[in-house]
Amino acid sequence: MLRKYVIERNISGIGKEPYEALCDVAQRSNQVLDELGTGVQWLHSYIADDKTYCVYLARDKALIREHAVRAGFPADAIVEVRSMLDPTMAPV
Repeated sequence: MLRKYVIERNISGIGKEPYEALCDVAQRSNQVLDELGTGVQWLHSYIADDKTYCVYLARDKALIREHAVRAGFPADAIVEVRSMLDPTMAPV
């Protein structure tokens, strides 16, 4: 069973990188994901000034760490998502 995780990556200046550089990062990530197989899947990432917050589905944290090592990305924090909260949950 795949679980949802949020990964915090501290990457100095990532928020100022041009679109092309971010595309290169995505390509490298996808290449490593292909090598690792079906136990890990990248959904999307949010880019801030010096951090990214990536949302993954994975069998376990070890696969996320392995992806980070092979791709050359930090994985400073890996947190399993326990549940979700959104505005539609508030009664009217």
